[in-house]
Amino acid sequence: MRAVEFQELGGPEVLQVVEAKVPEPGPGQVSIDVAYVGVNFADLKARSEGYRVPGLPFRPGLEVSGRVRAIGADVEGLEAGQEVAALTEGGAYADIVVAEAVTVFPLPEGVGLRTGATLPTVLPTAYALLHTVGRLQPGETVLVQGAAGGVGTVVGQLARSAGAGAVYGVVSAAPKAEYALSHGYDEVFVGSSFVDEARAATDGRGVNLALDPVGGETLRGSLASLSPFGRLVSFGNASSAEPWTVGQPELYPTGLSVAGFSILGLARTAPGELRSIAERAFRTVVEGVVSLPVTAEFGLEEAAEAHRLMGSRSSTGKLLLRVGQR
Repeated sequence: MRAVEFQELGGPEVLQVVEAKVPEPGPGQVSIDVAYVGVNFADLKARSEGYRVPGLPFRPGLEVSGRVRAIGADVEGLEAGQEVAALTEGGAYADIVVAEAVTVFPLPEGVGLRTGATLPTVLPTAYALLHTVGRLQPGETVLVQGAAGGVGTVVGQLARSAGAGAVYGVVSAAPKAEYALSHGYDEVFVGSSFVDEARAATDGRGVNLALDPVGGETLRGSLASLSPFGRLVSFGNASSAEPWTVGQPELYPTGLSVAGFSILGLARTAPGELRSIAERAFRTVVEGVVSLPVTAEFGLEEAAEAHRLMGSRSSTGKLLLRVGQR
């Protein structure tokens, strides 16, 4: 079978298409004939920085859609040929991938394989950020960094459907602002001046909930954008800044809260909780609450081009790799 891997850290050019042995599922696992693979920023960080890379060579890829190929021992509720979406620990840039059965989800009725590849990371992450961790209440205001990305696009729609008082986004360039405004946002700020703009938009009070995948100074700005008793949820460090700390000086005066979220961490430590969140999140697609726009597709052998586009910070929505039979 074909697979894409890298044998050294570096730019997109280190991604290579290789011939690999077909993997077989072990106990509690299934193998999947891959149709589509979602491209995530974590894949770029793995390739360039070794993020979550246990050793080289390494095959990136965290989410797929496809059909169950084979089932390992002690797996219930799945069958060969079934159309599924799956979250993996890596290895999804391939014709066939093995995943833990607990993170393999039958596709809801009416959801095709192309849309299915956008479900495993983006949708549960967005749902958890707003509802499980962020605990958004009707009428509250939300500030979202990376509003035009995959997660940001879904958060805008979910927040609007949940009755948010206002949904504000932050993007790096004006074309991205236009895109975000079509996916649930009331107002979108461009660049680093978002703290003053968010406070102006809320008559000086600040937002109730801020969601930040960037880290570094952007995270500090998100914290500074909060209203009294506001909540900040950090769910990434795209800036690759030094680990941040926050404590009494920042939190005590106005009763702020800071939380974190990682869908990969939840998959390892509490897969049952992840499954519950995913099932609730997937229903929002079936019910038409959320659409998951795919803005670019590449062949598996074009994975480097997909990485170049995402790394340019000019992409919006979701990027996919086309792999097998669809």
